Amino acid sequence: MKKLFAFSLALWALVSCCDKPRQGAPELYDAAAFDTVIDGRAVSLYTLKNEAGMTVQITNYGATIVDAWVPARDGSFVNVVLGYPSIADYFVPENTFAGSVKGRYANRIANGRFTLDGQEYTLAVNNGPNTLHGGLVGFSERVWEARPFTDDKGDESVELTYVSPDGEENFPGTLTVKVVYSVRADNTLAIDYTAQCDAPTVLNLTNHAYFNLNDDHKKSVNTHEMTIHADQYTPTDSTLIPTGELASVEGTALDFRQPASIGSLVLGDDPAFDYRYGYDHNYVVRRAEPGVVPAAEVYEPSTGIVMSVSTDTPGIQFFTGKSRLQQDETSPYYRSAIALEAQNFPDAPNHDDFPSSVLRPGETYRQTTLYGFSVR
Repeated sequence: MKKLFAFSLALWALVSCCDKPRQGAPELYDAAAFDTVIDGRAVSLYTLKNEAGMTVQITNYGATIVDAWVPARDGSFVNVVLGYPSIADYFVPENTFAGSVKGRYANRIANGRFTLDGQEYTLAVNNGPNTLHGGLVGFSERVWEARPFTDDKGDESVELTYVSPDGEENFPGTLTVKVVYSVRADNTLAIDYTAQCDAPTVLNLTNHAYFNLNDDHKKSVNTHEMTIHADQYTPTDSTLIPTGELASVEGTALDFRQPASIGSLVLGDDPAFDYRYGYDHNYVVRRAEPGVVPAAEVYEPSTGIVMSVSTDTPGIQFFTGKSRLQQDETSPYYRSAIALEAQNFPDAPNHDDFPSSVLRPGETYRQTTLYGFSVR
């Protein structure tokens, strides 16, 4: 109950800091509120903008998306990402999920254990009996080295680098991770990940941004019309660890193959919601070929904003929050955000039939996820 209450307070802080209607020109956060030094490393806020006015702010603490301003149907700009106005807000442990990069292994590892090349590794358990998002101190609580630049297409970008030492959170091998955020001319936020290691390890990276396409983040995402390009998902046990099965979404409340509002399906009488207070499911991205393919689309009728998600990852986690209070229609933060986390499957190191999460010396981990914005 204590953890549930903490999560609820964190979510309330997210919504409260963003409860003002977000219209007109982007109301950017003050960069000075992010200037600090943590563990001897400078923290800053970086602003990326294209000629159309789309603007995204990134901090190198946790490689975190702080806000993202995109055009609405009426020509105003709306912030579609829930974030905080100062770096101090991100020091609260419950707040580190918002907009940050998760690793070394995003999502869950069962019982905090996996075996690699015959050796068992034991990790910190921080989510029931399991390890979640890299352990006690994941990538979301690290200061990354930042290099802002303009790429060869003229897109404003920032490259963030973090070196995870051998044994950090008991993962093997020194790992060098780079994440590049770019705001493209077509109103796309591109996230490109690369990583290399000096010893075999397991790796799964994602960004945990919370999205709300309304012009006021106190408005529920129940009205968002969702499409997920997936025919299957990975059922789980009561601790949200996959059973190993790939099950069909057909006939379930997880079936978003055709557009449907979140509110029309969530929390129905469906076994998919056992152990959950909403969506927290890994979908198997439908693909006919490797590479970046459409994974999901979200549309908010009131603003006309469409967010399309494309990725080269095997899965995408659709998350509407765990808090019981977030499911209460009388709550001011009733179902106030969604996450669409492009990633490998949960607990892949312990499932030989899942896509491999192993990275070896001489190999390069590559991942691309695109969040594109348009109006309808």
